Amino acid sequence: MKKLILQGILFFSILFSSWFLLSQVNWITLFKIESLQKSTEESLGEIYWNLLKSSEKEIVNKKVLNPLESLVTKICLSNKINPTKIKLHLIKKDEINAFALPNNHLVIYTGLIENCENENELNGVICHELAHIELSHIMKKLINEVGTSVLISIVTNGNNSEIIRKTSKLLTSSSYDRSLEKEADLKAIQYLEKSLINPTDFSNFLFKLSLNEAKSTKYLEWISTHPDSEKRAKYILKNISHKPIKFKTILTQKGWENLKNNVNKL
Repeated sequence: MKKLILQGILFFSILFSSWFLLSQVNWITLFKIESLQKSTEESLGEIYWNLLKSSEKEIVNKKVLNPLESLVTKICLSNKINPTKIKLHLIKKDEINAFALPNNHLVIYTGLIENCENENELNGVICHELAHIELSHIMKKLINEVGTSVLISIVTNGNNSEIIRKTSKLLTSSSYDRSLEKEADLKAIQYLEKSLINPTDFSNFLFKLSLNEAKSTKYLEWISTHPDSEKRAKYILKNISHKPIKFKTILTQKGWENLKNNVNKL
């Protein structure tokens, strides 16, 4: 009986302590911070995209955009990602590059499409960048690199073009740390397999880039911002599921060829 009483006292002591600690948390402040971060991300996305758009040529040709959008939409729907939230942009540029900006902006350079041998290589890069978006890597990177206060100052004092340009380069021409890159790669494998897309082609794409590292960096922007491509290709192969999957392509072979041809004509 004495033991039961002691256990009861201990239980209520723990319960009261937990309640007391939780009562000290300013939940309103926490929700305000979360709301502020969301608002900041939305504003940063538009600021960075407008800066990029002002200096680059955005492609609006539907013959090119429609098949690209079909790739992104299929991958999103297969992985329970809302495709309408992804803001897809195609930029006319020779660099092999794709990157994500805050607030779900996905930017692809025409040079990437031109240098992909098949649809699945492109899908692998798309999945990698979607993983960065879904895992909130973009804001994590910005906060780690420049701090929350600087980001908020950009939003509230948008006329500081020098800071905006410097921080935008972190997203367009600077790699994530290795842990975030690996996390994005592993998530990309999941996205590809759930979309019935063969992830081996993504690994092959990385191997191909690593073999051409000696070429002009103009054509190797994605490899320069995503280092250790050979190692990444190897662990992608290692982590591919061994379950029997009947892989499919999203576009027909003719559709892929038309996409490549239309990009080459831009």
